[in-house]
Amino acid sequence: MKQQRPLLGISVGDPAGVGPEITAKALVLPEIYEICRPLAVAETEMMRAAVKFSGLTLNIHPVNSPQEGRYEVGTLDVLDLKNIDGAAIVYQQISTECGRASFEYVKKVIELALAKEIDATVTGPINKEAINRAGFHYAGHTEIYAKLTNTKDYAMMLMHEQFRVIHVSTHVALREACNRVKKERVHRVIRLAHDTLRSLGIAAPRIAVAGLNPHAGENGLFGREEIDEIIPAIQQALQEGLTVEGPIPADTVFSKMAGGQYDIVVVMYHDQGHIPTKLKGFQYDQKTDTWGSISGVNITCGLPIIRVSVDHGTAFDKSGEGRANPESMIQAIEIAAQLASTSKKFS
Repeated sequence: MKQQRPLLGISVGDPAGVGPEITAKALVLPEIYEICRPLAVAETEMMRAAVKFSGLTLNIHPVNSPQEGRYEVGTLDVLDLKNIDGAAIVYQQISTECGRASFEYVKKVIELALAKEIDATVTGPINKEAINRAGFHYAGHTEIYAKLTNTKDYAMMLMHEQFRVIHVSTHVALREACNRVKKERVHRVIRLAHDTLRSLGIAAPRIAVAGLNPHAGENGLFGREEIDEIIPAIQQALQEGLTVEGPIPADTVFSKMAGGQYDIVVVMYHDQGHIPTKLKGFQYDQKTDTWGSISGVNITCGLPIIRVSVDHGTAFDKSGEGRANPESMIQAIEIAAQLASTSKKFS
């Protein structure tokens, strides 16, 4: 039974951020080892430091390949790329070296998944400025995965418990995002939403499609994107037998999903989906300057491999202090294990 658990490769993110810490905090939990075999792709001394300043009891076990991992409670298996001096990492600072190292962690887990040496990938937070300084010109994780897996049709899905959104566009200027609302793309994202929710165990996904314009265009009064692009995409999906409604004004559709009417909302651009999801999952207390909850995950749909990520950034303001919240990393591991178990192609 032990070997039937899916093997997950975890790229820990930027070494100067909270990624190493939240990875260690997640992998100290016995329940994680009941559902998967987690492997941190990182640097050994960096992970030792994270374990120490977080006050954890974990043995670090460096390995050269996924097959060498012990995958047992109390041991943190690390595939050490030896690509940065752990003792030289300066927390809470953007650096070229950390950007390069974090990109190489991501690249490695993608390569392992494509080679079927691992069953799914989980990503910790990277810093976009740092990876671009290092010469890797990507807008984020999603674009890295798309390029390195040669994937053309993909989409970003955010999840917080039963609250889910999937994006027609993400890391582009708002003017460009409007230009990308085309029938073919909207239809493709509807299909990706349906297929991904089926993989998560929802037999007949109920999909809502948000409008782009205020009041979903008000029958052309505030724009024609709904009439010319979004409605035809919905009609095509309906003809294919999918359960889809819309376009629904964005100021009401999320409340309806939160109330149980839908399983997911197809959103037209980055902030249309990110703001309501993070409002649900992130809880900040100004009096104590702490996050009581940082919940939610990011799934890249349409890839030939499984990728689930934390839904927050590097949090340089608190890295290296042992106070980062691992909630999103724990959830990302759980969802990745669930998706891998659905595919049942364990390494």
